[in-house]
Amino acid sequence: MDKKKLLLLVGALVIAIGTALAARSLFAGASAPKAEAAQQAVPQGPKVLVAQRALPVGTIITADSISFQMWPKEMVQDAYFVEGEADMAKLLGTVVRYPVTAGQPLTQGSLVKPGDRGFLAAALGPGMRAITINVSARTGVAGFIFPGDHIDLMLTQAVRGEGEGQPLKATETILKNLRVLATDQATDSEVVDGKTVVREFRTVTLEVTPKIAEKIAVAETIGTLSLALRSIADNQAELERLVASGAVKIPTGVSKEEEERILTAAMNRPDESKGSFSTGGDVSRFQRSSMPVARTVAARTAVAGPASAAPAPGGFPFVRVGPVVRVTRGKVTTSEEIGK
Repeated sequence: MDKKKLLLLVGALVIAIGTALAARSLFAGASAPKAEAAQQAVPQGPKVLVAQRALPVGTIITADSISFQMWPKEMVQDAYFVEGEADMAKLLGTVVRYPVTAGQPLTQGSLVKPGDRGFLAAALGPGMRAITINVSARTGVAGFIFPGDHIDLMLTQAVRGEGEGQPLKATETILKNLRVLATDQATDSEVVDGKTVVREFRTVTLEVTPKIAEKIAVAETIGTLSLALRSIADNQAELERLVASGAVKIPTGVSKEEEERILTAAMNRPDESKGSFSTGGDVSRFQRSSMPVARTVAARTAVAGPASAAPAPGGFPFVRVGPVVRVTRGKVTTSEEIGK
C-alpha cells in the first residue's frame, strides 16, 4: 500500500472516531423526559364517623365497630358525626336504631342513647324479649359482666323426694349464650381514665325469646339462678361449628353486609338445648348422686286396707311401696317389693 492511501485511511478513521464521540456527547447532554405520576385526587373535607362493619338493628356500639374517615366536604350532612365535634365517649354504648352498612356514615337519627325513650326496645333483635332477673355479688360474677356480654344461666336447687335421707342437691345449665342488655339500669359501661369501672349490681336484663322468658320466670321459683360469663372465643368457635354443620346457612350470592347480618344473628342466638349438670354426689361422697323416689301403685280398697291406703283422684287409693323388681318363675311373672 502506498503512502498516499495510508494517509487517507488514517484520516477517515480519525473523522469516524470524532463523529462517534460528538454523537455520544450530544445524546448524553440531552435531558431525558421525566415521567410524572398521575396524582390521585384525595377527597378534601372533614372526617366523619362511619361503620367499620355491617351494624344490624340492635347492635351496641363499641370502639371497634366505628371509626372516623375522610369524607368529601360537599357530601357532609349536618346529621353526620364530625371529628372534633362528636364526643366518642358518649357514642359508645348507644344502640343502632336503623341498619347501617359497612363504610356508611352514621347519623344522629340512626343511634339511640341510653336513657332515651325506646332505647331498650331498639336494642332487642326481631322477635326477642327483655327479661330481668335478680343477682348478687356471688351469682353475678362479682360485677364483671357488662352490657353486650354473653352468659350461661345455671339453676341450683334441692330436690326433695319421698324416700328417706337428705334431698338431692343439683346445679344444671338450663340456658346458654344469652346476651346481656343492661345491669341494674345501666346499658353501657362506665369508663374513668380509660379504665372500665367494675360495680356490683342487683339485677341483670337479658335478651331472650318468648319461650325462654317463660322458662326463666319458672326457674326463679324453683331455686337460685347464677350467671356464668362466656368467652368471646367460645361464641366464635360455636358459630364456626354451626356453619360447618349446616345449621347456619348463608345463601349464595348475598352481599357481604347481609352475610355479616346472618352471622351476627346466629352468634347472638340463645341456646335452649339441654346443658350439663352436677349433683352433690359429684363433689362430695357424703352427698346423694340420685334421688330415690317412692313408687306408688293403684289398688282398690278391697286390696289395701284403710290404714295403708291414701285417697286419690278417681276413687282409687294409692299404696306406697318400695322399689319393685319383676320375677319370672316358669311361665308366671310377679312383682316383688324389695325389703318387704
